[in-house]
Amino acid sequence: MMTQEIALTLLLTVLPISELRGGIPLGISLGLDPLFTFFIAVIANALMFFPIFFGLRLFYDKLLSRIPLFNKYLDSVRKRGKPKVDKYGFWGLTFFVALPLPITGVYTGTALAWLLGMDWRKAFPPIGIGVIIAGVIVLLGALGVVEVFDIFVKS
Repeated sequence: MMTQEIALTLLLTVLPISELRGGIPLGISLGLDPLFTFFIAVIANALMFFPIFFGLRLFYDKLLSRIPLFNKYLDSVRKRGKPKVDKYGFWGLTFFVALPLPITGVYTGTALAWLLGMDWRKAFPPIGIGVIIAGVIVLLGALGVVEVFDIFVKS
C-alpha cells in the first residue's frame, strides 16, 4: 500500500482549512483508489469531532478564551450557525457541516455545537452525516459524475 500517500491525504484531511476539500482530491491525485480515499478521509475528518469538542470543553476557560482571534472566530461561528441550528435543528447542523465551503466543516460545526451547549451525543450524529455528505460532494467534484458511475458499475 502507498503509506506516504495515505499519510499525506490524512494530514490534509485533518487540517482545519482544507479538511475533506483538500484530502480527497489530494488522495486521488496521488493515485489512491477513490473509494478508499473517500472512506479514510470521511472517517478521519468525522473523528476530529472528539478532540475539538472535548478540547474546547477542557481548554477554553483556561487558555483559549485569552486569545482575541479565537474569540473573534467563535463569535463569527455563533452568528453564522446559531440561526440555522435554531430554525432547523439536527438538519441545520448537518447541512452547515455538509457545505464544502471555507469555514464550514467539522471544525466549525463542532465549535458551533459546543458554543450552543449541545451534548456531544446529540452533536456528533448530525456532524458525522454532514461530513459524509461533504465527502460525497467533494468526491463527485474531484472525479466528475461520470467517473463515479464507472467506479460503481465496475465494482
